[in-house]
Amino acid sequence: MIHTLAAAALRRMDPEQAHGAAISALRLGLGPRDRTPDDPVLATRLGALILPNCVGLAAGFDKNAEVPDPMLAAGFGLVECGTVTPLAQAGNPQPRLFRLREDGAVINRLGFNNQGLDAFARRLAARPRRGVVGANVGANKESQDRIGDYVTGLRRLWPLADYFTANISSPNTPGLRDLQSGPALDELLSRIAEARAELTAGIGPRPLLLKVAPDLIDAQIEAICDAAARYGLDAVIVGNTTLSRPASLRSAFKDETGGLSGAPLMALSTEILRQFHAAARGRFALVGAGGIASGADAYAKIRAGASLVQLYSAMVYEGPSLAARIKRDLAARLKADGFAAVADATGAR
Repeated sequence: MIHTLAAAALRRMDPEQAHGAAISALRLGLGPRDRTPDDPVLATRLGALILPNCVGLAAGFDKNAEVPDPMLAAGFGLVECGTVTPLAQAGNPQPRLFRLREDGAVINRLGFNNQGLDAFARRLAARPRRGVVGANVGANKESQDRIGDYVTGLRRLWPLADYFTANISSPNTPGLRDLQSGPALDELLSRIAEARAELTAGIGPRPLLLKVAPDLIDAQIEAICDAAARYGLDAVIVGNTTLSRPASLRSAFKDETGGLSGAPLMALSTEILRQFHAAARGRFALVGAGGIASGADAYAKIRAGASLVQLYSAMVYEGPSLAARIKRDLAARLKADGFAAVADATGAR
């Protein structure tokens, strides 16, 4: 009840101020704690990592690796921090974050605002190594070598994070989505693979993921899947925010520039996930993201092809205790349909 009231109070604040207040509260230990052991039916894998449950926190909430442990304590099976860029950057001008309350949605044009790799690495180095915490890496807006920025992120954080995601799908850094196709994608994955091989030999292996947009056509999906398999990626996250605007949107903010997330993204991102599942042909895992606000939503992603799911925007309205509620509902749904594990339900349309 306390956390429900706190979430309601935060929703009355300016969105960015509310987010900052939520991070501060979590740092003070005021977040929810899920003390119920995870149901074994929810266990899954990410590469060689064994996750206690398949419900993850998406990148964007904890950009600067300030609260991974409180979010793990709230019940998430993995927490992805970032997106972090080599150099600190302020992001786009404010206002740049909008709640579409009537639609259960959010539009953001933040632009990779973050404190940079050094601050991010310092916090990861100071925390105890428990739970699964990933680093979502990106490129600085003014970088002269954006692909090099991804390699820099991997090299700096490899000893400190449990897995890595290359975010090439934010719509708020001009030209970034160009990395999702053609020679640019090949160059990116080639250079990342080269760095990964060196870092694995010297430090040890880490799962490597790619985060893509839901605004892709069939040919792009096939090309991304072939490239992901060719360069040995462990998973693809489907997907990021969308530039599309469903006709059903009612909020006065519906025409704001930026990426749309939340409930209106559920149908689109799930359909794209199904297409990725067909194109991947089991060569790598898929992470379902976009619009998840309930156990039913998470279950739909799994049956569409996801081995695990990630959420963020629904917490704007429900608070971080949402993770525990989703897990309970999802476990019940899996068991009701006779599945003994998430892997058994993955792609079981």
